[in-house]
Amino acid sequence: MLFRRLAVSAILAGTFIGTVHAPAAARPQTADRPATSAPARSTAVRAAGHRAAISAGRIVAWYAFDGGRSSLIADDSGNGHTLRLVAGNGGTVLAVHHGSGGAVRFPAKCTTGRCPHAALQSPSAANLNPGTRPISYGAMVLLSPGQTTKGQNILQKGYSATSSQYKLQVDGVAGRASCVLVGAQPGIKLVTSSVPVADGSWHAIECRRRAGALTVLVDGAVRGNRVISEGLSVANNRPLSLGGKGAYPDNDQFQGILDNVWVRIG
Repeated sequence: MLFRRLAVSAILAGTFIGTVHAPAAARPQTADRPATSAPARSTAVRAAGHRAAISAGRIVAWYAFDGGRSSLIADDSGNGHTLRLVAGNGGTVLAVHHGSGGAVRFPAKCTTGRCPHAALQSPSAANLNPGTRPISYGAMVLLSPGQTTKGQNILQKGYSATSSQYKLQVDGVAGRASCVLVGAQPGIKLVTSSVPVADGSWHAIECRRRAGALTVLVDGAVRGNRVISEGLSVANNRPLSLGGKGAYPDNDQFQGILDNVWVRIG
C-alpha cells in the first residue's frame, strides 16, 4: 500500500510519520451564516461537509490518499487519473495520518540554495478540461503560519503564460486561499479569500466557476467572488498537478499537508 511504502521509506530515512492532530471541536458554520469569531470546526465535521460538497455532480478526479496497491496514487473517482511523484533535489511526499485515513505532507519551507521540490502529477486527459462548463475543485489543507511564502500551488492544470489554466493556491505571508482561471485570451482572473487558511488547522477550500462568476469558499462559506466572462474557456494538454507546478526550483512549492483533493466538472 502507498501509505505503508511511504512510511517504510520515511523510517529508513529517519523521518517520523506522526499523527496530524485535529483542532478542537466547535459549532459548525454554514454558508449563509459564517462564523466570524468562533473557534475552528473539528476535522471530522470539516471532512464530512467536504465529502457532502463534492458528492453532488460529476467528479472527474478525487484523491483521498488512503492507500493503494503500488507506489502510484490511485484516482478514487474511478476515472484513472493516477498520480505519480515528480521530484528534484531529493524532494518527496510523506504519508501522515488524518482522521481514520491518510494524507500527504509536502517538503517544508526551505531557504537554502538546493531546496527539495515535489509534486504529484497525472497526465492530461480530455475529461479534466472544463471548457466553458461549470467547474469546482478543492482540497483539505493544513498549513502553519511559519510555512507561508509568496505563493504555493495546491492544484492546477495548465500554465497562465503558455496555455489556459485553472488553479488553487495559497498566497502571501497571510496565507489566503485564491482561485485562478485563465482562458485562451490573455489575462489572469483571480479571486482571493477574505480570511487566511495558514493557521495550523485543517480547512476545506473550494474554487467554484458558474457561468460569469468565480468564487472561493473556505469551510463551506463564501469568502470571495468576482465576475468573469461566460465565454472563458479552459482546455489544455498539460498535466493535473498537486503541490507544485513540477520538480524544478521555481515550482511554487506547497509546504503543508493535503487531503481529499478533487475536481468536479459540469
